[in-house]
Amino acid sequence: MGLFEASIAAAFYFAAYMSLLRLLIYPRNWCASAPSTLLTTGGLVVALVTFVSVSSQGVDVTLMCISAAFVVVLFTIISAPAIDFLPGNDRPAIQFLAGHGAYAGLWMLPVAVAAGYAASDPKLLGALAAAMVIEVLWYVRHRPTGARRPYILNDQDVSVLKTQAKGDIGRFAKRHGIGELDMSGDDVRWQGCSKDTLPCAFNLYTNRLGLNTAPCCREHLKDICLYVCACLSDMKVAHWLEGGSLLGAVREHGALLAWEDDIDISAVLEDGQDWASLAKELTERCQRDGYYVDLFVDKSLIAISFDPPRPWPFRWERSRMRGEIRVDLAVYRHAVSQDVAVLERISPKGAFPKTESGWYGVPKDVVLPTSRIEFLGKELSCPNRPDDYLRRLYGDYNKVEFTYIDPVAAETRQSADADVTVNGADSASS
Repeated sequence: MGLFEASIAAAFYFAAYMSLLRLLIYPRNWCASAPSTLLTTGGLVVALVTFVSVSSQGVDVTLMCISAAFVVVLFTIISAPAIDFLPGNDRPAIQFLAGHGAYAGLWMLPVAVAAGYAASDPKLLGALAAAMVIEVLWYVRHRPTGARRPYILNDQDVSVLKTQAKGDIGRFAKRHGIGELDMSGDDVRWQGCSKDTLPCAFNLYTNRLGLNTAPCCREHLKDICLYVCACLSDMKVAHWLEGGSLLGAVREHGALLAWEDDIDISAVLEDGQDWASLAKELTERCQRDGYYVDLFVDKSLIAISFDPPRPWPFRWERSRMRGEIRVDLAVYRHAVSQDVAVLERISPKGAFPKTESGWYGVPKDVVLPTSRIEFLGKELSCPNRPDDYLRRLYGDYNKVEFTYIDPVAAETRQSADADVTVNGADSASS
């Protein structure tokens, strides 16, 4: 009987854990949590705690408190990297837990042992055992390995790093959990990520700390950008560089912005095409070639990430990653607004105005037929009038603005960019 109850409790914990991972997709993408997923996760946690603490003799308050506190603390640790993705997060505890997200769950192991010893209830032991097995497996599968390749940071990368660190790079790296930095030699090196490692947390390093994009991540952003554009061309889907990627192509002469955190591409559905078929074919191609795909149907957005797809139940564990290298593919549709032919998208973008349908759009003739522009060493599709497109998106796009970077970090890094520019380096394309 005890083994059966322990198994049921373990199953409850596993179900709650998987539901939590699904829920964490939303903060990772700056979206409001889906009420259904939120309720499901909360309901499963309540069911677990209830199952552990209620018996034929009534409610065991001690078991209720232990199980509830344990799950809340562990789920906070697991959630920290995703919550840390949210812009403006200034909670030091969350940042600290996120910085140690690859192994922080193991900190609960002695707590689990002590709780199990103090209250040797089979249901509690089943839940605790399931939780700790999951944390050990997570660590073992993502522990640091020799797969990382060292990169020597260029002068502009180092200049920005030193400026933000106020000269003390070692202390700065330790404070913010920048485990990729290696200063054991004469040069500042970066232990680069690969398909076989967790991605660098470069999104957080660029947006919160005002650093340049990690050199390994720049390579991977290039690879995945060229791959997605090639797929769309093969599929005969009209597409173009969008947002910061187009800005880099035009203003930075075909290079990534120095602080780029993703690739922006857009596509439009033509006659005979629909979002479901586009998403299905692109997903099949990406999964076959080793890229992870997430679909956001309500936003007509396809997110293609550099990390490889994994089988269930490990598929959703990517929500625990601290960084992400990806392409955001926004899908537009043809429409007419104020008697003008437009291309419109569900989610807002820059300064694009609302259309009559309540979506956000740009005049069709600004985009189609698409043109070509050099970006990352290749000729890729871009809007028909890229300058006009960028002006509608950003206004004066030649003025450098750190849109998503923490204001304090943005102000600090301007001096580093200015110093490098004076010395003849291109501060935006380094």
